[in-house]
Amino acid sequence: MKKFCIVFGLLIIIIVTAAVTAGGAAETEYLRMHVRANSDSQADQAVKYEVKDAIVDYLMPVAASCESKEEAMAALEKAIPQIEEVADKVLAENGFSYTARAEVRREEFPTRVYEDVTLEAGMYDALIVELGTGEGANWWCVLYPPMCFSGEATGENIVFRSRIAEIIRSFFAD
Repeated sequence: MKKFCIVFGLLIIIIVTAAVTAGGAAETEYLRMHVRANSDSQADQAVKYEVKDAIVDYLMPVAASCESKEEAMAALEKAIPQIEEVADKVLAENGFSYTARAEVRREEFPTRVYEDVTLEAGMYDALIVELGTGEGANWWCVLYPPMCFSGEATGENIVFRSRIAEIIRSFFAD
């Protein structure tokens, strides 16, 4: 009964929080990440996914420890040299001579829909990682709040990771 009451309380908090934040500037609540491939060639697209895996593995613990979007942005700014180093290492291991550039900046993005998650078109703060020329198709995720997607750009086989879901799962594991 105790767990039921706690879960019910958490659900009420989540619903109230969603209702309060839904009416305003939802786009400003997200910190996105885009990894832009050098080109649309098969090799450049394939290495883009390897780079994004390495960067996500590096950044998710950093983002998960942040209490606010501003804190996450500051942590990213501080980690830019390490992010570029992680990306450059993957590129070099795969025989590519070009390098990566990372920057946190505000950009216009189109609406993106994957499964039941929609990010409306608008201006977003984002970590942009450009591989080589950065002229190829991109991969994206949301670093804050800490959720990320893996899978192909088509939206198939998407896996949603959320810090809130991890906390709830660990609660029921007790």
